[in-house]
Amino acid sequence: MRTLNRLTSLQVTRTKRPGVYSDGGGLYLQITRTLCKSWLFRYMRQGKKRGMGLGPIHTISLAEARLLALDCRRQLLGGVDPLDDKRAKERAAKRERTQSLPFRDCASKYIESHRESWKNEKHAAQWESTLSTYAHPIIGDMMVSEVDTHEIMKVLEPIWKGKTETASRVRGRIESILAWASVNKYRSGENPARWKGHLDQLLAKRSRLQKVQHHAALPYVEISAFMRQVQAQEGMAAFALQLAILTASRTNEVIGARQSEIDLESAVWTIPAERMKAGREHRVPLSNAAIDLLKPLLEAAGEYVFPAIKGNKHLSNMAMLQLLKRMGRSDLTVHGFRSTFKDWARETTDYPREVSEAALAHIIGDQTEAAYARGDLFQKRTRLMQDWADFVLASGSQ
Repeated sequence: MRTLNRLTSLQVTRTKRPGVYSDGGGLYLQITRTLCKSWLFRYMRQGKKRGMGLGPIHTISLAEARLLALDCRRQLLGGVDPLDDKRAKERAAKRERTQSLPFRDCASKYIESHRESWKNEKHAAQWESTLSTYAHPIIGDMMVSEVDTHEIMKVLEPIWKGKTETASRVRGRIESILAWASVNKYRSGENPARWKGHLDQLLAKRSRLQKVQHHAALPYVEISAFMRQVQAQEGMAAFALQLAILTASRTNEVIGARQSEIDLESAVWTIPAERMKAGREHRVPLSNAAIDLLKPLLEAAGEYVFPAIKGNKHLSNMAMLQLLKRMGRSDLTVHGFRSTFKDWARETTDYPREVSEAALAHIIGDQTEAAYARGDLFQKRTRLMQDWADFVLASGSQ
């Protein structure tokens, strides 16, 4: 009588009687009272009978069951209990599932842990928006431990050429989230969203896809005539645009100006760190023209120098841009007037570069230069901004 391979496929299919039928070598066909059929491996271990299921016959064929039984016998020969080994692997898999988190949850935790360090709620909203739009539909429900290069490419490839800037930000945000997940032991291994030495080999460089778009700027020789046109306009946006030009300030810095920030007696406007792009306090020297502009505004102002029509809010960040459109100058941007100022300072004055850079509140990129730039060059900037205001308000064309 054969000790192995006693059953045939026909017997496995046709046998209807409940019981346990040996195929040899510890492999059994098990049929329950409800006629459910499955494979069972039985063996002796340290004097005790043990058994482990190998799966139902509708999933595991006779030939496959024999191979599984062979693997079990080999484990026993190697001193490994197959049932204990199976349970250990199940526990390890469960631990891994428990310790990992879906990418979506890791993204939320990352954003919450960094929210207070970001300058404003808008920054967090941008993270949430781009991830919800581009990343979550593809990897949001995946365990973060399973996210690999293939999935990252599925997120980025569709938008890399058409929306290069957005795609680059999405990549960086995914990289940060995966790094956070690694530190918190939710995943291990290399970061599949890293650029250098990895995705830069799979995706075209941004410089080849995207031309640098500079803010439309007015030539400085035209600023005086343009300023007179602005002064002829009505409304709070016109006053805000005049201050933006006279101080070479950013849109958000101007529209968010509070009465408490401005000291007309000392001729200084102090913008707190939380409202500055660089994240540090910035003192703006006020020219005579800027003071003349601000005096009547401050007398009528509440909290904000440039209040909105309704509610205790400041002007919209689109107000000045809409004014430019009404003036028929949709070719210009508010930010472009900073470039106008910079061109004027560089081409017509002898002020050192660092003075105009400080006036623009630019971050010094060179670490050595930044280490020595302890002061804010306020006295020199005061003279520079007065010269600029005189130039802007000069009569006649330049």
